[in-house]
Amino acid sequence: QVQLVESGGGLVQAGGSLRLSCAASGRTFSSYAMGWFRQAPGKEREFVAHIRWSGANVYYADSVKGRFTISRDNVKNAVYLQMNNLEPKDTAVYFCAARSRSGSYDALMAYGYWGQGTQVTVSS
Repeated sequence: QVQLVESGGGLVQAGGSLRLSCAASGRTFSSYAMGWFRQAPGKEREFVAHIRWSGANVYYADSVKGRFTISRDNVKNAVYLQMNNLEPKDTAVYFCAARSRSGSYDALMAYGYWGQGTQVTVSS
């Protein structure tokens, strides 16, 4: 079992930066690959970024590649999403998730544990 709590969201102007954090509880956090997803109003939840348990492999959605960076600290039981050069289209609720099932790293069904989400709003 893993419990996840996101923080760090807020209101920022276009071109600005935010750093999201996801705090995990549970002794087995370091064994999980982790992902960030987002859901804009009226849209489906979509993949943003993924990081393997060791942190050695990361993957990004094309829409955020070069602007967002995912990282993790297995000692602190945390995963982060550094978001730079934010755009209004990045406005969404951002969720972190632990990958506990088989499936592609960008598939929602592969993640069995989810946080409650944190709102990110980018103004133009």
